[in-house]
Amino acid sequence: MTWAGRAQVVRPLVGARASYARMALGGGGEGKPHLTVTGVRLGTMTVATTRGPATVPAWLFALDGYATPLKRAAATPSPVPRSPIGPTRTLPGRHVDRLAGVGADGRTVTVVATHGACDDGPRVAVLETRDSVVLSGSVVNGRYTGLCTMQAKLTPVRVRLERPLGERVLLDALSGAPVLYEEPPPG
Repeated sequence: MTWAGRAQVVRPLVGARASYARMALGGGGEGKPHLTVTGVRLGTMTVATTRGPATVPAWLFALDGYATPLKRAAATPSPVPRSPIGPTRTLPGRHVDRLAGVGADGRTVTVVATHGACDDGPRVAVLETRDSVVLSGSVVNGRYTGLCTMQAKLTPVRVRLERPLGERVLLDALSGAPVLYEEPPPG
């Protein structure tokens, strides 16, 4: 993995077969792949990280009926860093699920936040420090009084920072854990 102007980080690769199996089974359908792979080669792709965009090795799957290959990161993620904060026991709120992207200027962060089926969607508050950005999830109009299913929904939320994220760690206020980048599912 490489970042502009930084030293390269070497991580083990996930095999092409394992990468495709994980992707194909993630979509349901009784374990049967939904795409026909006609070839695969190792290339690169850019992913969002809390250190800014990184170029990582990627499996480029040629698919029947598609002109552009499907890219899946081939490098295994680094171990999760130890959080500089602990979980809260007094702050009400919702979990911030994952990092979905960082804008080119580093000041816009898109995260996936949880909320319920009967509220008006998620809201994410930000507390910035020199070394971290703490995200606190909540819901808009969460006091629904009628019948409602108990289900969690995942929705992207764009958050604007006062200064670029840079090397600051992104943290979930509720758990105290780092908010990690997760590759979006295909399609």
